[in-house]
Amino acid sequence: MSTAGRELGAPAHGAVPEWSGLVLVDKPVGVTSHDVVERVRRRLRDRGAGHLGTLDPGASGLLVVALGAATRCIPIWQGGEKTYEARIRFGVVTDTQDMHGRVLERTGACPEEAAIREAALEFLGEFDQVPPMVSALRVGGQRLHRLARRGETVERRPRRVKVVSWDWTAFEPPEAGFVVRVSGGTYVRTLAHDLGARLGTGAALASLRRLRSEPFTVELAVPMRALDTLPREEVLERHGIALDDALLPVPMVTLDPAQCRFIGYGGQPEVEVGPAGASPEWVGAGPRSVVVRDADGAAIALGELRSGSAADRARLRPNVVFPWAVRQGRAEVD
Repeated sequence: MSTAGRELGAPAHGAVPEWSGLVLVDKPVGVTSHDVVERVRRRLRDRGAGHLGTLDPGASGLLVVALGAATRCIPIWQGGEKTYEARIRFGVVTDTQDMHGRVLERTGACPEEAAIREAALEFLGEFDQVPPMVSALRVGGQRLHRLARRGETVERRPRRVKVVSWDWTAFEPPEAGFVVRVSGGTYVRTLAHDLGARLGTGAALASLRRLRSEPFTVELAVPMRALDTLPREEVLERHGIALDDALLPVPMVTLDPAQCRFIGYGGQPEVEVGPAGASPEWVGAGPRSVVVRDADGAAIALGELRSGSAADRARLRPNVVFPWAVRQGRAEVD
């Protein structure tokens, strides 16, 4: 059952939102991720909507947009693995590492298929990647792409990324097609640029389409044109994932009614750890490592487990309490 509209006590900050969850959108080429979010805000009447991960204007595919209380859960889904379908063009180097940028060098060289396959194998696994200058990352409080437009280049700290798989689908010189599965935060155009540098021919990303942002897939996404024409309720029913369902991959702690009320007042109840309760490995796993649910399975909070009063007990600390579970006043129980 969806948490939207549930009666769990008077919210402290206004009315319970009509719908909370994720909407999957198939972003077309030529619009920014911000443009998509603005369209969702207008069409679905949610001024606070936000996306889970930027897609460049020249890229298409899955953009996951959070609505209502789901915006407070975004860090949970942002780190998921991503799957992309792409094309790379060899023999060219650009300032954006894709074919939408200014050409810096043309070598005209295209490596053999065997050489491409062999070089790509060197990028499998974990390694440090230097983000591109033309990106939405901030350095010193400023977006890198804004600095790049002013002709500035600044040092970027390498980030640990992971390439899970890199499968080649076509070889049509000077281009080649591939499907790549990577960790969150990996720049595919940087992979293309670095592969070209490794081969000595230069390369830039020719096209990019996001197929998956684990555990979500573009097959369930609403096209932008349909977003403009379908009724709000139909968009949510066909292309939305209610918050209760979107949080299913997160470890769950179930509370009784008294504990749920205590959480709503800001309390930190103790829960059992062991075969009949929470898993010991969840203790100390992080601030949003468990979802707190009531006896009906409705999500009421996100939190973390800390050491309790005994070896088989853990203190549940809520870090995000959803509006429908927040209560005013002071808790009467501990």
